[in-house]
Amino acid sequence: MRYRTLSNTEIEVSVICLGSMTWGEQNTRAQAFEQMDYAISQGVNFFDTAELYSIPVRAETYGRTEEIIGQWLKASGKRDSIVLASKIAGPGEEWIPHIRHGRTRFKRQDIVAALDASLQRLQTDYLDLYQLHWPERKTNFFGQLGFTPEDEQQLTPMLETLQVLQEQVQAGKIRHIGLSNEAPWGVMRFLQMSEQHQLARVVTIQNPYSLLNRSYEVGMAEISWREKTGLLAYSPLGFGVLSGKYINGARPDGARISLFPEYSRYSKPPAIIATEKYVALAHQHDLDPAQMALAYVNDRPFLTSTIIGATTMDQLRTNIDSINVSLSDEVLEGIEAIHNEHPNPSP
Repeated sequence: MRYRTLSNTEIEVSVICLGSMTWGEQNTRAQAFEQMDYAISQGVNFFDTAELYSIPVRAETYGRTEEIIGQWLKASGKRDSIVLASKIAGPGEEWIPHIRHGRTRFKRQDIVAALDASLQRLQTDYLDLYQLHWPERKTNFFGQLGFTPEDEQQLTPMLETLQVLQEQVQAGKIRHIGLSNEAPWGVMRFLQMSEQHQLARVVTIQNPYSLLNRSYEVGMAEISWREKTGLLAYSPLGFGVLSGKYINGARPDGARISLFPEYSRYSKPPAIIATEKYVALAHQHDLDPAQMALAYVNDRPFLTSTIIGATTMDQLRTNIDSINVSLSDEVLEGIEAIHNEHPNPSP
């Protein structure tokens, strides 16, 4: 395993981070335990979760993933060996009414309530990293494009959010803070306010990044590099699409898109065309397509860690082993050629 420093901290995290959003939905508790045991044995020391999980979002499974991780931490006694990250849900009146009545905000009462509940489910006294899952304001995230100004008088001031997070740091409940699904303006405003008011500083940005969506390179990558706010790349395989398992319309039993076809962000026609070319390139060079896609993400200079997810142990082994894959100049040139022809088909 390879490790990088969590930006502006002394914490070393594995370049492969174990994602967990399928646990409690596609994966059972026993399967999740097996994944965590194996990941630890391979040098993975970084786990990521969220109060929102399991995915797909359902009231019946709200918080279940955190509960499973908490049970594993208690049974294994390995809390001190894990860098543990979770997230507070953003606004969602329409699609997450079961979380604080959908009026999830980043005010004091929301952050304290969400954090305390997560700590209880995770059976720990603190989180190493606590992230805002998506912004309060209407902006570009979850594949949205365009920008329409709206009345934002009800938004929680960023300064208030930072002050509350600082209080949680001082209370010992969290060590560091991060953002997720953020845009350049939001990141820079948080950083500016942290500096001006000597408050907790953002150390990571968890955004999508893959061969099918390299939009992070526009604006955000420079921020990560210059401001030391490293990327935690999620969906590095585009919901598993870049493994090639859905090519020619295949829908393997139990696979995410087979079970939940509404998750179509990475399987629309432009993405299918690009994926076919990436898979062909991998085969041309005797590479596993998933490992080629992950190895590309792993080596980005603005990256702190790549968040992988798996529903089977074979997938998990393949994904973790990507850390040992080095891409030749010829492969990298092939990736750039495909990207130039089919840039960001899944924004």
